[in-house]
Amino acid sequence: MVGDLATELRAQCAAEIDTRSEGHFNGRQWLRDAFLKVPREHLVPDRIWWPNPRDDGLHRVIIRHERPRAWLKGVYGPGTSLITQVADGAVRPEDGPTTGPFTSAVSCSAVVVDMLHYLDPGPADIVLEIGTGSGYSTALLAHRVPPENVVTVEIDMELADRARESLAGIGIRPTVAAGDGELGYPGRAPYTRIISTAAVREVPQAWLDQAAPDAIVVTPLFGPFGHDALLRLVADGRGGGEGRLVTGVAFMKVRGQRADRSFEELGWPSVDGPWPRYVEVDYRVTVRDGQQKIRIL
Repeated sequence: MVGDLATELRAQCAAEIDTRSEGHFNGRQWLRDAFLKVPREHLVPDRIWWPNPRDDGLHRVIIRHERPRAWLKGVYGPGTSLITQVADGAVRPEDGPTTGPFTSAVSCSAVVVDMLHYLDPGPADIVLEIGTGSGYSTALLAHRVPPENVVTVEIDMELADRARESLAGIGIRPTVAAGDGELGYPGRAPYTRIISTAAVREVPQAWLDQAAPDAIVVTPLFGPFGHDALLRLVADGRGGGEGRLVTGVAFMKVRGQRADRSFEELGWPSVDGPWPRYVEVDYRVTVRDGQQKIRIL
């Protein structure tokens, strides 16, 4: 019965995402097909923190066997992110409600789909994913790209081990490596597609060094908007690249880039007044000789 509900909720979630007029499933039938095939519920931990706090400010824990329907509806909420790690694992779900800092999550379905829309991998691509997390984005990728051509890197060994086991449980066996994703995974380079599920302040040079000519790099980029922006960058195969900001997103930062840095240092231009929205101007991002520059056109 719960299995039938999961199938029903997955279809409802896909139908809601179908209403989005840009990105997402538009022009990406392969992505919609993969979404309907991948059982997201098999990749989400049985204990998760709800992202919205209670009146007392605490984030409650939802336990699968205690509230299976509520848990499953959270799994398939198009705009719902489920928190899977707090304080880099120092706080455990067994500890109960918390106000600790979120450090890993199963990103909401709609955002995962939108990022893969802009990545748009093909069956012949070699893909590097930064931030395995639960393995859900990895699973969608592996329905488009042969799993042996997918490398996913997770900085937390416990999360990496769990994702590897969960993916194998649904018959998907990519390379799941525990390590610092900012360093990429040079052993399988060059990559034709690179995607990060964690935000950066500056595009790591290692990603571009490991990118093939014309490779697509998709990553949340921290900016002065009060949230992140999704960057789609085309690599030149010589350690540089150029691209643009395509939409607004919100992600946790890679561990090595949590510290504040000035926007001037990160290559952002100065503006008079509020920052223009993406629909109003074109934000172009260029990386050359290890320097990141953002221009407004």
